[in-house]
Amino acid sequence: MDINQVLSASFFIALVTAGIRLSIPVLVTVLGEIITESAGVMNLGLEGIMAVGGVVGFLTAFNLQGGSLHSSPQLAIYFALIAGFVAGMGMGLIMAFLSVTLRADQTVCGVTIVLLGVSLSNYLYRQAMNTLAESLVSLTIYKIPYLHKIPILGPILFEQNLVFYLVIVLVLVVHFFLFKTRRGLEIRSVGENPAAAATSGISVEKTRYLATIVGSGLTGLGGAILTVVQLGLFRENIIAGRGWVAVALVIFSRWRPKNAVIGALVFGLADSLQYRIQAVTQVTYGKNTVPYEFLLMLPYLLTIGVLLFRNSSSDAPATLGEPYVQDAR
Repeated sequence: MDINQVLSASFFIALVTAGIRLSIPVLVTVLGEIITESAGVMNLGLEGIMAVGGVVGFLTAFNLQGGSLHSSPQLAIYFALIAGFVAGMGMGLIMAFLSVTLRADQTVCGVTIVLLGVSLSNYLYRQAMNTLAESLVSLTIYKIPYLHKIPILGPILFEQNLVFYLVIVLVLVVHFFLFKTRRGLEIRSVGENPAAAATSGISVEKTRYLATIVGSGLTGLGGAILTVVQLGLFRENIIAGRGWVAVALVIFSRWRPKNAVIGALVFGLADSLQYRIQAVTQVTYGKNTVPYEFLLMLPYLLTIGVLLFRNSSSDAPATLGEPYVQDAR
């Protein structure tokens, strides 16, 4: 494989298409965290919640594809995504109880959720499966008539699975919900000034509970998309830091769902690029030329660079991470 092949249109299309697909789980997770943090709750447990959503989604799909939905494996995947969302909501309930009801330190709560989620996901998989080699039937790729024939853009944007198009709709829905609806305004007001929100009749505790549970549900969905739709398998450490990347991309996006698309896409493209660099160097120069560990660092280094380039901490909700204590007067 020479440099001309690397610079070819087919290589570029494959790179960007894979990058978009790899960005989807992180993007969904970022959307969930934006909802949660907009209400003033800093949930750093995304890594653990994604792991739980991923294993629950995988086990659900695996059992359904091998059982009652054997003849409809595609339908089993959508049930698995719902299961991942529900599992994430369950983890969010724990986070909400610790941070809202008990008013515990939210940083400590987040780390606890990570440890709980990662350990629980590994335990559940080991108890349910006898081997690490099990895989799933993947989703069908849809080619949108006529549009998929557009040069370059067609294969990239219009030859994707249904989850890709649903996530695009989800970005618009979350943005509209937070900035164009009354409930979204209530969530943001609770994050900015919970005392004033309470004075106007808004239940701060209820709003933060709902935001944390729904946001964690989307995080669990992101983990399920990774294991069920993208990889079709589960293994230990499969999240591989994507939850922490999502935390950073929330800051990069300035707590705006539309901006999150850019950050997630940067991560996805970098992840796709490192896989292809590994393939090129191994074929052309030998497997030991560039250590694969260095290439694995590439998406995370670029994410850090993007975060440093766009420091948006001033846009954070004013009471982010601060427990609300109602004035007794």
